Amino acid sequence: MSKFIKNMIAVAVVAFVMAGVSVTQTHAQGIVSDILQRMDAQNKSLSSLRANVRMAKVNAQLGDDADITEGTAIYLPRKGKDALVRIDWRKPDESFAVVDKQYVIYRPRLATAYTGSTTKATGNAKASSALAFMNMSKVQLKQNYSISYIGEETVAGGTKTWHLQLTPKVAATYKSADIWVDSNGFPMQTKIVENNNDSTTVLLSSLEKNVTLNGNLFKIVLPNGTKIQKT
Repeated sequence: MSKFIKNMIAVAVVAFVMAGVSVTQTHAQGIVSDILQRMDAQNKSLSSLRANVRMAKVNAQLGDDADITEGTAIYLPRKGKDALVRIDWRKPDESFAVVDKQYVIYRPRLATAYTGSTTKATGNAKASSALAFMNMSKVQLKQNYSISYIGEETVAGGTKTWHLQLTPKVAATYKSADIWVDSNGFPMQTKIVENNNDSTTVLLSSLEKNVTLNGNLFKIVLPNGTKIQKT
């Protein structure tokens, strides 16, 4: 076979492979666009949420099994404002609420409440970061993140989802976020990977959408004598 023919075959193979990559990328972009569209519609139609929540935290340095916490969550989006969030955890008994980017964590066994900004949240307060993606529009997601389509996956409980990975376009307190979106455009599961590779995964289940929730439910009533610490 002549050198010329060999070179032509090589060029043809490269062109074929690149064409396949281009088609795959275009297909993935189409899927991402469809998922974001569904998320946008879900966001606009969701007036409130009550759900069970399961959080798994992994310390990358220790490499231990995930630290699992379970509880119930309520969520109330507000037009032009950040959503109201409250989570009541079991084992350990702990209540957590977010109003206007300020959180309160109440631990009855210690008779202590911790307050601070959600931008500096740690521990169980990290769950609010995961829930924040429910309140983001398609425009906000595309503006703030580079979005990659990972594939179709089934989360715990048997719900089929699309897995997206979001990488912040500007410096953030975490390096990536993964979300698993169901066919209705709802982010059933979210995983936040911090800059030190620690991760927090939040899974929602037993969803009750658009139920009546009074704003007072998001206020944690602290008993007399509760010690308050600002963090």
